Amino acid sequence: MTEKNFKQYRQKLGFNNKTAFSDFLSAKDIQADIDFNYIEFLNTRIKDIFYKINNISYIKQENIELFLKNNLDSVFNQLKQSGILNKLNNQGRRKEEVYFSWIRGYLMLEYFKPAIAQIFSVNIDTIQSIGDDDFSNIDTFKRTPKADLQINHYRIEVQSGFKGINDIKQHKVLEAKRIYLHNKIETIVLHFDLFNGQVAFVNISNIAENDLNWITRQQMEGQTVFNIDQNYFKWLITDEPPKLENILD
Repeated sequence: MTEKNFKQYRQKLGFNNKTAFSDFLSAKDIQADIDFNYIEFLNTRIKDIFYKINNISYIKQENIELFLKNNLDSVFNQLKQSGILNKLNNQGRRKEEVYFSWIRGYLMLEYFKPAIAQIFSVNIDTIQSIGDDDFSNIDTFKRTPKADLQINHYRIEVQSGFKGINDIKQHKVLEAKRIYLHNKIETIVLHFDLFNGQVAFVNISNIAENDLNWITRQQMEGQTVFNIDQNYFKWLITDEPPKLENILD
């Protein structure tokens, strides 16, 4: 038996392309419809989350309804119209769940921008968005190691935790080291632990390879991550945000 026999077999079944035949056998060519009723429930839950946060956060959105309209409803409609929702995938998770995780993190960044401006002592209008997530175009909607914001000579990576497990993925640290090596620009992770209401500040530009906080996280398919020690947490969101000079060593 040769590859020629195998090719003829596939052709008899109507397939000239190996990938197409493989997708047929595994049903990967069948695209599940988005359950928009489920997404409606998820969007309602996100609104409930931010209503609650806004009730107790020291730095609030003065008009939380307008904030959610502009940053949840509007963005969701753009994702829907651009076809991005159908392209979301992450280790077999449902597209609706991937959307929920992404939009929740996006809203956290936008919600706390006023607090970030206060921490860095800058006008909010001077904060530059430099991340690669563009929700208007499927070709530019990317989840990459690139930081979210730039403030003066700092790059800022904003991430959120909702289960009390607080890690930084290894590729984020490697990207920060690369940026610092070539451009001498430091990257700071602002990690919002919403499960406990606290925020960590971690300069990831020079984390040593033998740092004791590097661990293997089995819940993340055995990925190597930097576990955020409690000493990095410097702010409770119910309190006034600290100033950067009082946070970093």
